[in-house]
This record gives sequence, C-alpha cells and structure tokens, in this order.
Amino acid sequence: MLGGKKVYRQIRPSLYTHAIKMGRDKLFKLLREYDLLIQPKRRYTVTTNSKHWLRKYPNIIKGKPITAPEQVWVSDITYIKTDHGNCYLNLVTDAYSRKIMGYAIADNMNTDEMKKAYEMAIAARVYPQTKLVHHSDRGLQYCSGDYVQLSINNNISISMTENGDPYENALAERMNRTVKEEFGLGKTLATREQARQLAKEAIELYNQRRPHYALNFLTPNKVHLQKVPAT
Repeated sequence: MLGGKKVYRQIRPSLYTHAIKMGRDKLFKLLREYDLLIQPKRRYTVTTNSKHWLRKYPNIIKGKPITAPEQVWVSDITYIKTDHGNCYLNLVTDAYSRKIMGYAIADNMNTDEMKKAYEMAIAARVYPQTKLVHHSDRGLQYCSGDYVQLSINNNISISMTENGDPYENALAERMNRTVKEEFGLGKTLATREQARQLAKEAIELYNQRRPHYALNFLTPNKVHLQKVPAT
C-alpha cells in the first residue's frame, strides 16, 4: 500500500503515454471518492515505560547534521493487534537512508526479545568504521544493561530523548506508522504468526521496493548502499 504522492509519481508516465490529464489533486480526489486513501491510526497502547531507576542518557543528536548512512540509528517499539493478543515490534532505522537495519517481533516487550532488532542491525552494518549513535526514547528496554552493553561492545554512542519528548524521536515513531498503515500491520490480524510473517514481508518491501518521498523517491536500500543524497 502506497501513499497518494508515491502512487502519482509512479503512474504519471503512464498517464502521459495514454494522454490522460490528471494532476495530483485530481488523483487524490478520485482516491478519496473510492475510499482508497490511507487513514491514520491513533496510538492507544503504551509501549514506553520511562519511570524506572536505570540510567538515562542525554540527547546527543539534537541539531546534529546527518550526512551519511550509519551515523545515527533511531529505534522505537510499537504494538500489532491480533485475535490472540498483541505482538510488539522494535525497529532500528538508519536516519540518513531510512533503511530498517534490524527488527524484532515478539509476544512481549522483554529486553531479550527487543534487543534482537539491535543485534540484527549491528550484523547488517555496511560501514563499520563510521562513528555511530543509537537514539531512542527512555524506555526500560533501551536503558537495560543488556541493551546498553550492545552499544558499548560495538563502540556505539547512546542517545535518548529528554523529558520523554516524543518529537525528539519523531523519525522512529513515523517509521512505526509507515509500516503499520502502508503494509497492513495496523489492522487486527488473525494470529501472532501472521503478524510475524507480515512484518518480515513488509520490511523487505519497504527497504527494497518502496519509493521514499524524503529520499527523492529512491528506495532506502539504494540510498544506503550508494550514499546518494537524501534530497
């Protein structure tokens, strides 16, 4: 499922070929008439517990220019509803290329499960010599000893939101919305196994085939590997 702007970008050459005069606004009107626009979902389930005694780290990426892949990774946890209860999805996304570097999906938000996304991302690094920062909210999982130790062992700096401000982790939260709203993970699924399979397929499609508006309609994989400018 793609947003209207991306759909228009992809079909525009075909419209010209067939002498069909349709601007972006007219396309949006047509999509709205047939109820084909993506409807944003409100977030109700709390996935962040920042009221704990573990060490919280300062925000060290505020105002930091991001000019290449693997300078900053952002991470956030969201929920996926199923008929058998919620699943929880942790994404680790490269802030420059918007590529999802790692993910974990489980029946709970325990650190042992959620840190698998970070382990996957570290294993997938293409530029290990680049100085990297992992940025997240102040959730219990991200402050836990095991999660922090992954950063220490791999020489990755730690950054977190200050005072629980969600705008300081806006990209990570936007990634959650994109995956849920555009790839069917925002609706109630039949089983947790279906949620796991759909999450895997969604992330592969997002990285490899989905044109990204913020990347001049290139895919995250292409931007990440070729270091082409994001705009």
